[in-house]
Amino acid sequence: MTGTRVLIVDDHAVVRSGLKLVLDADDGIEPVGEAGTARDAIFEARSLKPDVILLDVVMPDQSGLDIIPTLLHENPDTKILVLSMQDDPRYVREAFDAGASGYVLKEAADSEVVAAVREVAGGGRYVDPELGARLVAAESAERKRADEDPLSDREGEVLRLLALGHT
Repeated sequence: MTGTRVLIVDDHAVVRSGLKLVLDADDGIEPVGEAGTARDAIFEARSLKPDVILLDVVMPDQSGLDIIPTLLHENPDTKILVLSMQDDPRYVREAFDAGASGYVLKEAADSEVVAAVREVAGGGRYVDPELGARLVAAESAERKRADEDPLSDREGEVLRLLALGHT
């Protein structure tokens, strides 16, 4: 039985190696490839057909967020988990708007990265709990300014639960 197939995309080789070790240590996850640029990520995703792409935001040739639509167009069943140092809620919103299923910070514990991969592979969504709280605060402030609620009641409830650390 094979596990969740993961493509690791980051422009730093040492980060890719570390992530591969972390994911390889879990019985249910199988790192199947690596890429260091957006262009290579598209090529590797096309040939490997991973279940999850662990995708960095900042890369030398193109933003990871910019290639999400291309990755999903070519691999509609693949889930995108953004892995980033960017802890600004605007990046989280942009990632989800582009089609990502999750957003985890590079400073996260090994177990959190594994949990995030498992969650998105299973069809769920994942947001770093601290970021989720900041996103809720930012959304609340925007809502007050805009005087209209862009989220349905259910979307707001789900976002609040994510911010509280629920999956």
